[in-house]
Amino acid sequence: MKKKLIMVLGPTASGKTDYSVALAERLGSPVISCDSRQIFRELRIGTAPPSPEQMERVKHYFIFSNSIHEHYTAGQYETEALKLLDELFKTHDTLVVTGGSGLYADALSNGLDDFPPSDMELRSHLMSRLANEGIESLREELRVLDAESYNQLDTANTQRVIRALEVTLQTGRKFSSYKNNTAKQRPFQTERRLMVKPREELYRRIDLRVDMMMEAGLLKEAESLFDFRHLTSLKTVGYRELFDYMEGKSTLPEAVELIKRNTRRYAKRQITWWRRYDDMIII
Repeated sequence: MKKKLIMVLGPTASGKTDYSVALAERLGSPVISCDSRQIFRELRIGTAPPSPEQMERVKHYFIFSNSIHEHYTAGQYETEALKLLDELFKTHDTLVVTGGSGLYADALSNGLDDFPPSDMELRSHLMSRLANEGIESLREELRVLDAESYNQLDTANTQRVIRALEVTLQTGRKFSSYKNNTAKQRPFQTERRLMVKPREELYRRIDLRVDMMMEAGLLKEAESLFDFRHLTSLKTVGYRELFDYMEGKSTLPEAVELIKRNTRRYAKRQITWWRRYDDMIII
């Protein structure tokens, strides 16, 4: 019998963690995370990781496994996660994966496309433009040159905008075109399940989660990370808005409202990403 990987996917605050833990318990499987931020041990509140009780009920992988001070890529995740699956499938017929990071999920199930290596001269030029013109100028150029990437990427993530623009300018091909290649063969069957909530309910859940994070000490966590705010891992919704507050760019209530707004926008991009799959099972 061919091994099966069940991927529980969906936007933030849609209920993936609760569902995946219950499913894993029923199947006798651990949970493998494909979240690009829950991997960092310093981000205990703002990434909405599984609770200690959930992690006690079911073994989790790729949760708090790395430090923000270690450079970590989707390519590394693909290699490490496939090696883990190879070991786990020796004793399990079905495994559960969950997360909201489209790139990490795609890396695991389909493999990453063969992007060209970075052009350091072009990268330096784009970084200079970023410093002189601001991110909005680069976002607009990406929107004009590659609307698909613009609509799918987290355009608040400066590094991803620059990388998409770099590849497009360097090769003359849209960054998004590299995502249309044939999927790599995997020695397991993949079943994708998409958590869907009505928009009003999802937005309500997002707002409630942000309020709960603030009550749980998100501001204090962000304060402890302020000196490292330049790291890519901290260009993340929930942290960058509080860093702006600490720099006097907004009031705390304004920062909290921005976290809610930016999280809703991120959720919309996640849904757009998952809708690309025709085989998605809606749950």
